[in-house]
Amino acid sequence: MEELSGGKIKIDIQASGVLGSENDVLDTMLGGGGTIQMSRISAFALTSYGAEKSVLLSIPYTFVNREHFWKFADSELAPEFLLEPHENNLGVRGLFYGEEGFRHFFTVKEISGLEDLKGMKLRVSNDPIMNGMVNGLGANPTVVSFNELYSALQTGVVDGAEQPIANYKSNAFQEVAPNLILDGHTLGAIQVIITDEAWDGLTPEQQDILVEAGKYASEFNRTISEEAENEVLEALKAEGCNVIEVPDIKPWQDACKDIITESTKDQAELYQQLLDMQ
Repeated sequence: MEELSGGKIKIDIQASGVLGSENDVLDTMLGGGGTIQMSRISAFALTSYGAEKSVLLSIPYTFVNREHFWKFADSELAPEFLLEPHENNLGVRGLFYGEEGFRHFFTVKEISGLEDLKGMKLRVSNDPIMNGMVNGLGANPTVVSFNELYSALQTGVVDGAEQPIANYKSNAFQEVAPNLILDGHTLGAIQVIITDEAWDGLTPEQQDILVEAGKYASEFNRTISEEAENEVLEALKAEGCNVIEVPDIKPWQDACKDIITESTKDQAELYQQLLDMQ
């Protein structure tokens, strides 16, 4: 932004949860006041605030690989999703997409496949789709805050959880739950949002600069995400983490059919457009 604007626009980056959790940040941005003007959020974080289209990005087994997701992010559909919060008068709009890799389950006890998850207490956020997916897999969804997850795994409050590979390692979950099964149920899609107030405060030229900078950021994320994830996975294996491959994902998909159908029935045509991009 600084380079493209000739130093006229600068972004003050506050990272590592300094401004609170994702929901805290969203509440602040939606409440107005200008304290936080931009944020990187989970792409479906706004669904609980009424952004219905983004629900489709959190449906399990929607994206078959990264190429499928980026085909969506580069498509004519993407702006529809990004602008939905603005059109619903939430006071924010999406600028561009990124991703943090596919999310996988990890457990305290050794497992070899889907059948071993049955009856396990798996940590979920308070999200109906996540709850439905875990139920479909035969496990018991257990709501635990992310900040308490390490100790919950350590003390047996839960038997497992799910995260992208990079988050799994950066939070040292392999110390207490060293079994990582690569089911890739959901791609961790992210987007950067800006408040309408901040957007409207920019000149058309500055808005164009912001969009252009977003393209650079999105492309950079696309370039490094898979490479960084593979490096982390190799490091986990070297540390002795039990990494379990999933040669056939169909039984997992079949187990989640009910929650997929239920969560997409009101937007079936739009969801099919996403699937057809693979």
